[in-house]
Amino acid sequence: MSMTAHSYGWCLGQLAFADFEESCAMMWQKYPGSRQSVPLGIKVLFGGVFGAGSFALVYYLIQKFHSRSLYYKLAMEQLQSHPKAQEALGPPLNIHYLKLTDRENFVDIADAKLKIPVSGSKSEGLLYVRSSRGGPFQRWHLDEVFLELKDGQQIPVFKLSGENGDEVKKSRDDPEDPAGPACF
Repeated sequence: MSMTAHSYGWCLGQLAFADFEESCAMMWQKYPGSRQSVPLGIKVLFGGVFGAGSFALVYYLIQKFHSRSLYYKLAMEQLQSHPKAQEALGPPLNIHYLKLTDRENFVDIADAKLKIPVSGSKSEGLLYVRSSRGGPFQRWHLDEVFLELKDGQQIPVFKLSGENGDEVKKSRDDPEDPAGPACF
């Protein structure tokens, strides 16, 4: 009987050690029965969240890049200093994000064409901007800026005049204005 108990105890000891060994292995293995430490569904979920977050960050950085560019800033200065456009939109002037998927928003080394959504307390519309430069490291110059309100009314804000692009004029409502066109 002692031999059986001893044998049985030895077997229990062996089983207990095997159970301990198995439980230690399970402790490091998050999901029993799987060779992966994290299931595929969770990996896909985290991958999707990471991908969406990366996309949102890139979208934000592209918007920020455009809003800090000279062609964008020059157009905003023209809009903010144009009384008829300000009156048509109404205060305060709100400038919205560009629609990056719109094919009319285009920038390359020498040309920039943007359609910037703007709104105010009275109306909303799109600010169309055409800008160019002579080369990659030269300064941007506005060619044309006009505001198209949602009712279809177009307000010319700025137009480049002259063959060589040296003379620049602001669009004015009244050609008889004694101050004349503003030159830069």
